[in-house]
Amino acid sequence: MKRLSFAKLACIGVLFCGAAEITSHAQTLTTILSFDGSNGSDPVTLVQGLNGNFYGTTSTGGIGCQSQYGAGCGTVFEITPKGLNTIYKFCSQANCADGVQPNQLFLSPTGHFYGTTFAGGSYSGFCGALEPGCGTVFEIAPGGKFTTLYTFLCQSKCADGTNPQAPPVLGINGNLYGTTLLGGANSSACPHGCGTIFEITPTGTLTTLHKFCTTQSCSDGSQPRGLTLAANGDFYGASINNKETYGGTFFRISADGNYKNLYQFCEHTNCLDGAFPSSVVQGTDGNFYGTTLMGGSGNGGSGAGTFFRITPRGELTTLYNFCSQTNCTDGWDPSPVILGTDGNFYGTTGQGGAYQNPSCSPSNGCGTIFKITPTGKLTTLYSFCAETNCPDGARPGALVQGTDGKLYGGTSSGGGSSNCFEGCGTLFRLSVGLKPFIESVPNFSKVGMVIGILGNGLTGTTSVTFNGTPAKFTVVSSTEIRTTVPKGASTGFVEVTTPKKMLKSNVVFRVIE
Repeated sequence: MKRLSFAKLACIGVLFCGAAEITSHAQTLTTILSFDGSNGSDPVTLVQGLNGNFYGTTSTGGIGCQSQYGAGCGTVFEITPKGLNTIYKFCSQANCADGVQPNQLFLSPTGHFYGTTFAGGSYSGFCGALEPGCGTVFEIAPGGKFTTLYTFLCQSKCADGTNPQAPPVLGINGNLYGTTLLGGANSSACPHGCGTIFEITPTGTLTTLHKFCTTQSCSDGSQPRGLTLAANGDFYGASINNKETYGGTFFRISADGNYKNLYQFCEHTNCLDGAFPSSVVQGTDGNFYGTTLMGGSGNGGSGAGTFFRITPRGELTTLYNFCSQTNCTDGWDPSPVILGTDGNFYGTTGQGGAYQNPSCSPSNGCGTIFKITPTGKLTTLYSFCAETNCPDGARPGALVQGTDGKLYGGTSSGGGSSNCFEGCGTLFRLSVGLKPFIESVPNFSKVGMVIGILGNGLTGTTSVTFNGTPAKFTVVSSTEIRTTVPKGASTGFVEVTTPKKMLKSNVVFRVIE
């Protein structure tokens, strides 16, 4: 496949018919694409590929099957300077053996993507979801070659888990780690099981590391969200419920399955510490930052979600309460946040904002994009749905920062098509003044291993260094470099010198012993 410059990708908003730039709160949002159902609907968070293009999934839409949620079972797509390229449509195989309702993708060091589907697969029964099948783990190449790595079969009381909701993440041993929303150990609290944490090899051998709610009190929680690989090599995550306080948990698990519950949400009266946490991200200070969908002191005390900091030992500080402003102009129902290259966090709210548009009824606003500092100072960067029918989209999902420094994301509704109820969703770009950077794939490795470097304008690169130690490298394209972690390298930032500038990695690269 032709490798494309990210500089060209920046022109997508102009190349797409109907693309528009809308300004709010001194920020310029470009609507890249409006979905129409036939090419997908309800897009999920984007990820940038080694060729500089963005890839993503739509959880519904596409042509392939009639889903409980509408026509189509979801797609995998690529955004190029020429427009949208659908590279895979789910339920293309008999009885939807390839799965339906795909979740977010994860970029592997090979340039392929890993992902999960919430339902579908070769098991034809129901596993707690409205769709038949218990979900799958899959691999897909940028050109569309699709491989099912594992199908959750709901055998032996669904001990292997069912209905994954997040992509697997890469561990330092080269295996993938993920969660399932249901399955595992059946209990009175969870008739379909309370969820699992699993390890899966790149060839598809799955091992269940933890089954939630194995005790009568369910103190370890249930229904886990996605995992985050921390600097110490362990995984941290959150569950959205527990039997004791019903607010969710924050936990740590090692690659060999050593599990420890670190915090139970909703321990305070009226859940002032938040309830139903999302996935977390590790900040530059080593602490974890995240959001809760509910709880906190906002919305007149009834709670509309929080932004929090929690230490690796489980000491939590609530930094912001959403819907603290009049009419919830700061938003509510926040997504997981990402760490920007400026050290601040960026995220979205699915509801609230400055515009009370009837297209988002009965919610109080159609969502926002925000920046929040590590100390909790929030700035609303954009409010969606300033116009009737929300041509800029409504109810945004989680963001990703491209190597050009800009923020990218999608909305689950709104847009220019009337083929879906309340619109089929959009893709957008928001410039907030952050500088270009490079991203190492992965951001950890042993000395002597070959890794990828993703960026733009990499043609003519003269040097690559790991915390100051020079490395051998090959420029594959203007967006990709292959390099070997050099002898003597230590943990620190990767730097690339191009003819025009020096580019620095967005996070510290960890050298593994």
